[in-house]
Amino acid sequence: MPSPVQQDPGQTRLRRTLGVKDGVAIAASSTAATTSIGIGMGSLAAYAGRQTPALLLLAFLPILGIALSYARLNRTEPNCGSGYTWVGRSIGPWSGFLTGWVVLIGNVIFMAYTGAVTGSVVLQFLNKLGLHSLLGLRLDPSSTGISTAVGLVALVVVTITAITGVRAATRLQMWLLIFEYTVLVAFCGYALYTGDQPFSLSWLNPFDIGSPQALAQGMVIAVFIYWGWDAAFSVNEETRNASDAARGGLIALVAMLGLFLIGALAFQRVMSTGELIHNGPQALTFLGSSLAPEPWASLPLAALMCSAFASLQSNVIPTARGALAMARDRTLGPVWQRLHPRYGSPAVGTLVIMALAALLAVLAVGIPKLNDMILTAVNSIGLTVALYYGLTALACAVRFRSSLRDGAVRALRDVVIPAASALTLFGLGAYLVWDYATMSDHFEASPDNGWFMLLLPALFLLLGLATAAWAKWVRRAPYFRTGRGTDADALTLPMDGDAGAPLPRPVES
Repeated sequence: MPSPVQQDPGQTRLRRTLGVKDGVAIAASSTAATTSIGIGMGSLAAYAGRQTPALLLLAFLPILGIALSYARLNRTEPNCGSGYTWVGRSIGPWSGFLTGWVVLIGNVIFMAYTGAVTGSVVLQFLNKLGLHSLLGLRLDPSSTGISTAVGLVALVVVTITAITGVRAATRLQMWLLIFEYTVLVAFCGYALYTGDQPFSLSWLNPFDIGSPQALAQGMVIAVFIYWGWDAAFSVNEETRNASDAARGGLIALVAMLGLFLIGALAFQRVMSTGELIHNGPQALTFLGSSLAPEPWASLPLAALMCSAFASLQSNVIPTARGALAMARDRTLGPVWQRLHPRYGSPAVGTLVIMALAALLAVLAVGIPKLNDMILTAVNSIGLTVALYYGLTALACAVRFRSSLRDGAVRALRDVVIPAASALTLFGLGAYLVWDYATMSDHFEASPDNGWFMLLLPALFLLLGLATAAWAKWVRRAPYFRTGRGTDADALTLPMDGDAGAPLPRPVES
């Protein structure tokens, strides 16, 4: 019997209502420059010291190569599954499935952690406004329970906006971005001008980083900080022109580089390395209080709150659409492919993702050790991000290897740069795996235990392989025979009886 989606072919399509500006808003919100600067610069400084700006510049090079690979693949095959679809067709279905799986699991864990962080930032802001209790309940930003409860409210709000349509969500994100970037540039620009820490050209010299281990760990964290620009490619089936997604992602990525450099230099003009590491997640708040009196000193905290909200929302959107692409191929269950009849968004999948993130966040309150696990998972996501970015770039080099015969420019664009970017990220990941494996002589559920740091990415991959095996041998997904994802404009989805039926493909260029 045909599925409901097959009975109504129009429901298999997402609505094309977005343009370049919307892609920029989604990519920039997902990368969350203000949150990355406000929370992540202290972590980078712990490894790179005063060479944090150099590390950000160095990490940008392979990321730019990855972005160009995404753009090239997207021009040939626009699909909301992006890397999952491209890697599956070019390298193999198992690698492709793991690419989509890593994105799905990584984003759910990131949302669970970021929800609690968002709640804490909201509570800090309310405290700044003089509200310290509500209905007899103390609004303590350091309380995991209260922060998580507020974070769950934030998760519900961003889920509703994601379900009611990407266009509405991007309008909200654009206003949040305008506010937070105005505040960020104003305060960081003022810090560059008035800071009392002397500027040195060595800040831009990556060779001054202390050790290969510090360089590798810092590079992976920097890759994680850049993570999110590819969210623009998850809505390419909802853009009026597939090239709009590529332009949106590339514009956002270049803008992130500029903001990260301004932020890193500004922090180092105001704080010593020790102060930056000590302040850690409160570095942006410390910067505001150092440069301005109240109430102006609270503006960076308000910008951080807006960034956290936008990051939550923009992570819901690509995660649900990646799961939709996998469900169309029956590598995930049919629940993920149900579109809202009015808004045309993957509403059920969006709700499931929110529920999973909320469940993980609640469990973290009741199981103290799980807090350490989530923090370690966030750190370990850098390894898995490097894996799926590298696989996608490698897919570009493999698919367009014939460009090696078409002249130096095309060969450089389609093969050499993607392959070099992939090998760089694979090399970083392999080095860190070796470092983690040899840094500890016993297992302990602690964020500084190397075996525990390796356990989480290994569990992600093993669970993904088990799910892939179920899809291949139980669901008999045609994806595992052909490596080809369902087309964005396919009129029907494969049926149980004709799972191997060929699907129309776009013409490669």
